[in-house]
Formats: sequence, structure tokens, C-alpha cells
Amino acid sequence: MAIFIILLPLLSAIVTGLFSGKISDKLACLITTISMILTAILAIVNFNNVVIDGNVHNIHFFSWMNVGAFSVNWGMMLDSLTSVMLVVVTVVSCLVHLYSTGYMSHDPNVPRFMSYLSLFTFFMIMLVTSDNFLQLFLGWEGVGLCSYLLIGFWYKKESANKAAMKAFIVNRVGDFGFALGIFTIFSVFNSLEFSHIFSQVASKQSLIINFLGWQVPAFDLICLLLFMGSMGKSAQIGLHTWLPDAMEGPTPVSALIHAATMVTAGVFLVARCSPLFEYSCLAREVVTIVGAITCAFAATIALTQNDIKKIIAYSTCSQLGYMFFACGVSSYDAGVFHLMTHAFFKALLFLGAGSVIHAMSGEQDINKMGGIAKKIPFTYIMMWIGSLALAGIFPFAGYYSKDIILESAYASGSNFAFILGNFAAFCTAFYSWRLIIKCFHGKANASEDVMHHVHESPLSMTIPLGVLAIGAVLAGFVASDLLHIMDEKFWNGSIVNLHHLDVESVPMWVKNMPLLMGISGIILAYFIYMIFPKLSDIIASKIRPLYLLSFNKYYIDEIYDAIFVRPIMKLSRYLWQIVDVLVIDGLGPNGFAFIARHFGAVVNKTQTGYIYHYLFVMLAGITIIISFLVIKS
Repeated sequence: MAIFIILLPLLSAIVTGLFSGKISDKLACLITTISMILTAILAIVNFNNVVIDGNVHNIHFFSWMNVGAFSVNWGMMLDSLTSVMLVVVTVVSCLVHLYSTGYMSHDPNVPRFMSYLSLFTFFMIMLVTSDNFLQLFLGWEGVGLCSYLLIGFWYKKESANKAAMKAFIVNRVGDFGFALGIFTIFSVFNSLEFSHIFSQVASKQSLIINFLGWQVPAFDLICLLLFMGSMGKSAQIGLHTWLPDAMEGPTPVSALIHAATMVTAGVFLVARCSPLFEYSCLAREVVTIVGAITCAFAATIALTQNDIKKIIAYSTCSQLGYMFFACGVSSYDAGVFHLMTHAFFKALLFLGAGSVIHAMSGEQDINKMGGIAKKIPFTYIMMWIGSLALAGIFPFAGYYSKDIILESAYASGSNFAFILGNFAAFCTAFYSWRLIIKCFHGKANASEDVMHHVHESPLSMTIPLGVLAIGAVLAGFVASDLLHIMDEKFWNGSIVNLHHLDVESVPMWVKNMPLLMGISGIILAYFIYMIFPKLSDIIASKIRPLYLLSFNKYYIDEIYDAIFVRPIMKLSRYLWQIVDVLVIDGLGPNGFAFIARHFGAVVNKTQTGYIYHYLFVMLAGITIIISFLVIKS
């Protein structure tokens, strides 16, 4: 059964991809969607078998590589962590496939799009089911490739091409660190198999290795390099710039890749490597600090953005920060818990945004919307549910997972993460209701022609919204109270936590603070944008420098452009025009060609066609030869 969880998406991607020009759009949608529905069902069955019944096991398929002492097998690790990720990936992917059948119905390249979606799902499943680092890295790079293909799907748009390249290049920066981490792991453990590595961790915890002339603790170096890879894939501060630009892809791509699956791969990697991170205080401290800063940093940017998808994109970046600092304080289970609940309500928000864009004839600027709540009531309700879950309002899913993360931060003594996390919770609620009020309430800011065509999305788009809304409402309660996801028995050894946190004994005000922050943010947004709508412009003018700092995303793209992009472009142009064209080509092939051409031109002038010229040359030649022989003798 487990093999079909991997094979079904791969087979559907191959069929629709190879025969994209020969099969109809409907058939391509049918093949990929049905295969994903079956895959999701198998993932749920596997979850019951592994998590509920406790049948944790590894499946060995074949020997992949054997080079000297280097040996890697191809297999699947089916434990609780993998099973949770499989349910998240396959269920969300299944709903996104279904949603895409309606959203992309007018696109001329539907089979290609559906093939890319299925191929992405295959690589993501490979990533989370891997039982060794090399297989995980292959899935890691595979989802990066598919991300490039999907972001740049509308390749005739220059902005889409640039966004795809940006995502690909920025992720390569993180992946360089990840690759170095894998090399270091092999040099320390002489293996890339998870089971073999994790069984040796305790015996090598004090190992010191040489790195660039420095003597450093092996586990600190390994974990920091692995986290570098996670930062790129999960868009943490410094390597986050690709995520908002990735909204150039179709909305289903945003929901699948940049909300629920690919961007959470970094969190999954840290959780999977918890046996390593637990022995590196430095690495966990770095993860906590980076996650907490990202959490607040991205939330402040979302406050002033006007593109509906970019607001939700920065929200994703912020929520990933929560997951990381949960792992940083050794609450890996809370981080994965929030990963699971976030997948449902963030996919709901992205697909809901797609429904709004669909209704508004492609418009994404929230300042050009308004007054459409009664025209698309179902989408309006879905956006409310997603926003309530995102803001952490009881009893929605985000309330359970976000609260436990902040309680864990307080219990660990990390006041830095606790304060920034609560600040981000306030900002999250504020910008979520800013989005809802500007999109659905007030006067209509769109043209009469656009407003005339505003309509509810078809069933193929609204049914996935309804299913995700159920997850956004119930996922937190089911996972926390019924499945006891925060219990060690649930994880059955797939997550290692040597620093147990006494979350139950934190003060009541700590437990209630996230909810209070969420409610305060909603009230403030309602007051500013509903009761006194002109107040936002007044505030923005009063704090103009701060507003511009947030609106321009702290000028990080401009800083990178000045420090990296333009100097590299100048250097590349110099190497091309001076070194390559003038030096290498000038002195190399072009130089020899020039000499041969001009020598040939000179010699060519001696070919006059007159016999007496040739006789004269022959006599001169014979005279020279005879003279040489006489002189020599």
C-alpha cells in the first residue's frame, strides 16, 4: 500500500505530462485529481495504521548507491512524523487539484499545469518519507524544481519569469548549506541513514572537528548548516525575499507550495533531525532567534501591503517563524502541530483569495475592491473562518497550536520569542481584518463593469474551500484533545525531546495572552477601517518613515540589489566583454583566425595567374636552394 502513495502522483504526472498535447483538459484534470484522492485516502489509512495502531516500520525497496564505503538504500520511513506530513501534503494537494479544475479552466495549458502539480506532490512525498539524507535531498531539490516550474507557469509574463528565477536562486543559497551539512554528517557518522545516525548521536555529542581552520563542535556545525537549508526553503529572514514574489504563479500554486507543503519542508527537516538539534544549544538558540525575528518582521510588513496574495504570503512567512522558534525551544511537537493546523487555514485563505480574484476579474489590489460580501457570501464566510483560525481565536485551529507555541516559549525562559510572538499575534489579527474589511465591506472601488461580473465561484472551487474550512475549525481540537498530538506517545520516538517543558504550569495570563492579542488586533482594525476609514491615511502620514519602511519591505530587496545583484552584473559584464571577448577569444580562436586570414590574404596576392611569374619564383627558389647547399658544403 505504501508504495502507491508515492507512485500514484508520479504516474499521473508522467501520463498528463507526456501526453499533454493529446489528451483533453478534462481528462488531464480527471486523471490527476482521482490519483490524488486515492493517494490522500491511502495516507489517511497509513496514519491510522502507524499512529493509531502503532505499526511504525521502514520499507526497503532496493540498494541505490554503493561506492566504496558509501552505501545508500532507497526506502520509506513510516513513523508518526512522516504520517502526519503525508496526511497534510496529500489532503491539501488533493483539494488544490480539485480547485484547479475550476480556477484554471480557461487556461490553454491545463494538462501541463496539472502534471506539474502532481510532480510536485510526488517529490514532496518522497521528501517526507525518506529514510536517509540523500533521498531527502533529492525530494528537496525536486520540490525546488517544481516550484520554479509552477511559479513561472505563465512564462510569457516577465514578472513570473523573474519570480521563478529568484525563488530558484535564493533557494540554492540555502541548499548550499544543506549540502555541506550532509557532507559533514557523512564524515562524522560514515552513513546517511537516519536510523544509523540517530543511534550514534549520544556517543558523539562531544566530538570536535576542523572546519576552515577552526575547531568547532560537530553537532553545532551540522545543525547550523542544516538550518541554513531550512531558512531558504521556509523563507526565514534573510532568505525570505523569494516568497512574496512567488505569488506571480497561479493561486492554486500559492496554496499548495507556499502555504501548506514546500515552505514547511524546513520545519520538517528540523523536527526530523531533533536528535541532533537536542545536543546543540547554539543551533537551537539560533533557530529560536531567527524564527522569532522572522515572525514579527514579516507580520509588520503584511500590515501595509495591498496585494491580497502578498499579504497572505507574508503571513505565511510569519507563521513559519512561529514553527521554527517552537523547534528552537525544544517544542518540536508544537511546531509540527502548528504546521498541520496552518496548512488547513492558510490553504483556505489562499484559495479564498483566489475565489475573490476570480470574482473580481483578476484584480488583486484590495484598495480596488470592497462591497462584495453580499455578492460572494460563501467565499466571504470562508475568509472569515480562515482569518479567525489565523488570528488564533477560540475554538478555531490556530488557537490551539499558536497558544501552545507561545506557552512553550515562556516555559523555556525565552522571553524574546514570547514577546515577539505575541506582538506578531496582534499584527496578524490586525492585517487579517484589514484585508477582510477592504475586500468585502465599504463602498465598491472597482469599475461598474467589474462589479457587474462579480459572482460566486463554481462548485469545483467552493467544495475545496468547504473541506479546508472544516479543517480550519476542527483540526486543532481533534489533534489536541482527541489524538493528543502533544503527547510523547503520539510521536512514538519520531521526535526526540531531551528538554521537557512544563507548559501546564505557566501562569493563566500567559495562556490567555495570544487570544487577547488576537481580539485586540481585530477590534483595532475594525475601529480604523470600518468606523473611521480615513484614520488609516492620517496615521500613515504621521508615521511616514515607519509606514514606508514597512510598505517597502524594509528595503531588503533594494539592499540585496545594491550589494549583490548590481556588482555581480558589473563583474559578469566585465568578464564577458573584456576577459572573454577581448582576452580569451581575442588571443585564442579569434586571434589565430585573424592571423590565418591575413596571412592567407597576403599569400593570395602571389597567385597572379601569369606563367612567367611562376617561372621566376621557381628559378628564385632553385637559386636559393643551390646557394644554401654551396654555402653549407
